[in-house]
Amino acid sequence: KTYVADGTIGLPGEAPFDSIVVTAGAPRIPEQYLEQLKPGGRLVIPVGTRVSQTLYQFTKMRSGFAESVSTPCVFVPLIGQDGWEADRDH
Repeated sequence: KTYVADGTIGLPGEAPFDSIVVTAGAPRIPEQYLEQLKPGGRLVIPVGTRVSQTLYQFTKMRSGFAESVSTPCVFVPLIGQDGWEADRDH
């Protein structure tokens, strides 16, 4: 399937997911991604500024989320409601 929409809100109609891999740098973790994970599901996302991010992994546990930090990285900016605005935040 192909969806054309704001990717920062995820796909609530298709959730829950075993994993979500975000391939664009985000200024913060969109809550929707965490909410759309199955128990034991994982989110991998680069978070930081437009020019420098850190790769994070979150695993949904019974009582919250386990977080691990991976490596510095740089991805294209995540654009949308919970990402960067296209013509702002440069």
